[in-house]
Amino acid sequence: MDLFALKGKTALVTGAARGIGKATAELLEAAGAKVARIDIEPGAGLIVADVADEAAVERGLAEAVRSLGRLDILVNNAGIAVRKTALEISSEDWDRVLGVNLRGLFLCSRVAARTMKEAGGGAIVNLASIMGFSGGLFPNPAYQASKGAVVNLTRALALELAPHAIRVNAVAPTFVRTDLTAPIFRNPEVLKVVMSHTPLGVLPEVGDIAAAIVFLAGPAARCITGVTLPVDSGYLAR
Repeated sequence: MDLFALKGKTALVTGAARGIGKATAELLEAAGAKVARIDIEPGAGLIVADVADEAAVERGLAEAVRSLGRLDILVNNAGIAVRKTALEISSEDWDRVLGVNLRGLFLCSRVAARTMKEAGGGAIVNLASIMGFSGGLFPNPAYQASKGAVVNLTRALALELAPHAIRVNAVAPTFVRTDLTAPIFRNPEVLKVVMSHTPLGVLPEVGDIAAAIVFLAGPAARCITGVTLPVDSGYLAR
């Protein structure tokens, strides 16, 4: 048995148009899975849906299941950030970050779990963050709060869904070069601070995060649930 093969499996990735989501969808396919993709922005091969909108989630996942035939794996990758301090961020921005990062993840997980339960099991992998375990290096309270909630929601769903043979885990990346982190990587002084908190001296690429996600989604992780796996080059070891 190839513990890292996903031949015959089906997967859905949210926020799949670019970055970690795109890399994950491609790696899932390389491992043999049939993959559907959801994103808020239209694009070739994408199901368009705002994950914070319950009706849109219901429609989008139903479309994905129709195209896939069933759903074995869900990757909750969709996420946003509004980098403003607690004294500056508007309540609307706060609600939008929590709406996408937490509400959206919950809505997608709930709909997927209903389908997986009927099919006899599955795997859900959430995108958390090192900011879910840390106050962070820079003010970003809405994002940090949302990702801390993702860590504990992962545990809660893992316990609730375990009797249905549905595993729920998460990956917690450090700073990865994506559209979301572009302002950090463009600023040499800010990047210097990040690297000073990176013991390995190298930051992961999107493919490194995708590899951890695919591992947790597959048979090699069949006895792993309720875990948030940091891919952080040593950030949390400090």
